[in-house]
Amino acid sequence: MKFNEQTLQRLEAILTQNDYVVRYERGTFQSGWCLLEAKKVVVLNKFLDIEGRINTLLELIPQIKINYDRLTIESQRLFDEVSKKVSKSPDSFA
Repeated sequence: MKFNEQTLQRLEAILTQNDYVVRYERGTFQSGWCLLEAKKVVVLNKFLDIEGRINTLLELIPQIKINYDRLTIESQRLFDEVSKKVSKSPDSFA
């Protein structure tokens, strides 16, 4: 998986296709992110670089209830790839 803007946008699309809002804000996040699940808002630390944002989303997405049927085919493929990597090893995203 490449760590570039396109990959970041594809990961964000998984969330937005499930009605989550992705925001980048300042804050003291222990893990680099905050999830307001009742409001479907994901807040990421705005000071993270592209690689940090991607790694944070890769960590976060498997923890969220994703409605697979709402995803586009491209997003389904990416979600499957992310899910497989998490089931193998949480540190295997590089």
